Amino acid sequence: MKIYIIWLLGVIFWNFGFPNAIPVADVAVAVILSILSMVLKKYLKL
Repeated sequence: MKIYIIWLLGVIFWNFGFPNAIPVADVAVAVILSILSMVLKKYLKL
């Protein structure tokens, strides 16, 4: 659940921090956040 909260905060920050981002950037950030959540799950065992 902690990793999901971290991911959700990242999504919220991205959407409100960069509202005029192009769709390609949105997809890129979604992929990066997904990879980050997998890395956190693997190494932090949260």
